[in-house]
Amino acid sequence: MENIKSKKISIEVKLDDENIPESINWSATDMQGYEDASCRAMILSLWDHTNKDTLRLDLWTRDMTIDEMKIFFHQTLITMADTLERSTTDERISEDMRDFCSYFAEKMEIATS
Repeated sequence: MENIKSKKISIEVKLDDENIPESINWSATDMQGYEDASCRAMILSLWDHTNKDTLRLDLWTRDMTIDEMKIFFHQTLITMADTLERSTTDERISEDMRDFCSYFAEKMEIATS
């Protein structure tokens, strides 16, 4: 019998009377030093292999500023480029995505380090 390892990720979204997120809290079984982490925005993408379709959930609170959203998208795009390279080993297209991330940061006037 295989030794199956399992981890749990939980997300709780509290909504106001207009169904707008007031708070987003998440936790994971292997989060060391965190009981419950909060955030102002999230993007969750899940691949439905049966229908060959991406299911997604994009949420943000009213507290999320436009400047924070620009930075959040920029960092998410960079992470996607890194994930694409690790999963496909296609360095060329991943570098093209990183070039776009630089262009995106410039157009959104995001200071990058």
